[in-house]
Amino acid sequence: MSESAEISADVQARIARLFIYPVKSCAGIEVSEALLTETGLDLDRAWMVVDEQGEFVTQREEPRLALVQPQFKRGGTELALRAPGMLALHLRVDAAEAPTRVRIWNDEVPAYDMGDVAAQWFTDFLSLNEDGLPQGGAPKYRLVRFDPEHRRLSDKKWTGGVTALNQFDDGFAVLVLGQASLDGLNARLQAAGHAPVDVRRFRPNIVLEGLEAHDEDRVGPLQIGTAEGSAVLTPVKPCARCPIPNIDPTTARSSPEVSDTLQTYRQDARLKGALTFGMNAIITAGVDTVLRVGQKVSADYRFD
Repeated sequence: MSESAEISADVQARIARLFIYPVKSCAGIEVSEALLTETGLDLDRAWMVVDEQGEFVTQREEPRLALVQPQFKRGGTELALRAPGMLALHLRVDAAEAPTRVRIWNDEVPAYDMGDVAAQWFTDFLSLNEDGLPQGGAPKYRLVRFDPEHRRLSDKKWTGGVTALNQFDDGFAVLVLGQASLDGLNARLQAAGHAPVDVRRFRPNIVLEGLEAHDEDRVGPLQIGTAEGSAVLTPVKPCARCPIPNIDPTTARSSPEVSDTLQTYRQDARLKGALTFGMNAIITAGVDTVLRVGQKVSADYRFD
């Protein structure tokens, strides 16, 4: 990104925070830098919990997934998963067992089962209720790894016909959120007598500082200057919000004030009145560059 292009852009921002979520719907890892791949940030949503029918499982069904804390160990070659009351589960990043097929939303995709030890670990942890006590009749779960040879495509209705890939994301490679948007929500929560919430509830990959509230909704391609060259992330679809932001990521307990507050000002006609917060983006340039906290971001407003 040249200095002249930066100066002429409508919007100037910087990357304030970066997150990856190795296991879909489990806690994220905040990082200072991340490799940008064609499917998003490296190892983001590479693993997923499924039920006995191979159907994906998230905090919608199992809020306690929020308590599973991932960490990369041994130079990034091992993924350690920790949860209250459980011994750590250690997985080799390059390991997988039997091939299988799983379903995420409307997509049936190939994957690799991570074995019986991982399956028992998630089954045992998720069989506990919100107070950490065993509950009868709990379902059985398995952990799977996305097949890196498979090309799962984002919806071309939203990408403008561009072929864009993702793994076990809800449909798009990167989720972008402006810090000012969160600040605005928290101002409304506090005005109504509620505690502010932190950004973890919204599970963004990239948090931007320097935007006005909800500018991420209104801008075109985000030009990011990296040491390896320019990266371009194009916001394409508002992120519709389910009840997951109501779940406190520290306790896994849910209360409705976040959704109730969003209901007062974030109904989005583009998605038939769904509540939206943040923007899904695709990668249009810069595969194999490294995104870092502090990098400058510029964009122009989109008029369409």
